[in-house]
Amino acid sequence: MSDHSAAVAEPEVAPEEQQRSDRKPKRQPPYHVILWDDTDHSYDYVISMMKQLFRMPIEKGYQIAKEVDKSGRAICMTTTLELAELKRDQIHAFGKDERLDRCKGSMSATIEPARG
Repeated sequence: MSDHSAAVAEPEVAPEEQQRSDRKPKRQPPYHVILWDDTDHSYDYVISMMKQLFRMPIEKGYQIAKEVDKSGRAICMTTTLELAELKRDQIHAFGKDERLDRCKGSMSATIEPARG
């Protein structure tokens, strides 16, 4: 009986290819979705919008409403640029506050880079 073992050659990896595979994927820079205050929307409107658009619990929506009322602005979310743009557009499309007759449309929101 003879021993027939075959050697299997491992493929060589060029040093520059090895370096590329060691690199971590670049993370996208984060962006804040900023909700701006006005006098034409109620706390209930903000809470409802935060619940529907951002899946926030009522308590967190209330904190956003309180912050935007007190400070004039509130950060609703920090995320990728694409998702931040979508959420800003959803806020703009949310519609008027039916609880207030003077309300003519949606609240205002912007996005800005999140600084470390």
